[in-house]
Amino acid sequence: MDQQKILGYFIEEAKEHLETLEHGILELESVMGDQERLNEMFRAAHSVKGGAAMLGYTSIQKTAHRLEDAFKILRENPVAVDQKLESLFLKGYDVLQDLVEKLQGPFGLQVEEAESIVEGASQNFEELQNYLNYLLSHSTLSRPAAAPEPAVAEAPAEVDLPEEIKKILRRMLALFKQSPEDSAQRRQLEDCCKQLAQLSPQENWQKVVKLARQAVANPRHSFRALAPVVLKDLKQACDYFELEQPAKIAPGAGLKQLAQAQTPQILLPAEPGAAANVLLQIFNQQQVSQLVRLLSQQRG
Repeated sequence: MDQQKILGYFIEEAKEHLETLEHGILELESVMGDQERLNEMFRAAHSVKGGAAMLGYTSIQKTAHRLEDAFKILRENPVAVDQKLESLFLKGYDVLQDLVEKLQGPFGLQVEEAESIVEGASQNFEELQNYLNYLLSHSTLSRPAAAPEPAVAEAPAEVDLPEEIKKILRRMLALFKQSPEDSAQRRQLEDCCKQLAQLSPQENWQKVVKLARQAVANPRHSFRALAPVVLKDLKQACDYFELEQPAKIAPGAGLKQLAQAQTPQILLPAEPGAAANVLLQIFNQQQVSQLVRLLSQQRG
């Protein structure tokens, strides 16, 4: 499996989450009155943290985690937002954005450089945490309690469900990266899906895992096509378990397509440049030229 393709999907998803964070921080005062937007910002930081952890980018994981902790305070406590708080959040956001941008640069995110960035940002995050604690201790605001999520059947209490899921996802990532692809690896991936299904009886989780297993079992689908879609949906479901919102687990359109399709699939991003990059990774020069001719004929 092409590591660059998995990395590309992570960066694409991280950019969407960064946009959510930036807009929220710039409108932080009004966001404080909107519980759903606060939840959205918390989930954005949480998702970046989870994806970075799965791919082994510790610097991004740690930075996203610091932001996640800060948003958790805002989520659970009414705080009077002022310019200093907004500035501290923006500085933390800038660090996360810088790490993601370097990740997609020509030289990637070098370990020493990443550690230096994280170390340099530690004082700002400590100041953010301290200032949040100060605002909490002086707050006279109150927030109505949010309605609890519907109760669902979960795994036994002694099982750390998200951690168990992440262990299996890391195993699946390693299998997807092996080359060349063979039937033994595909069977091991199916076994991973079976293990995931045994972790929780939650209905939405079972649906996602079933579709993932169906997609993986189809030998017509390459690991290149399967890995980013299957891992993304399973990781997102894991995030909802960790956020204690399993009712929001749902399969994406790409996973449904892979599970149901009987012919090989290529899932293209909507942006033309990104779509072209995917096609160039899959087809050789002769096939690309033939594809261009066919598209020209269709337009004619």
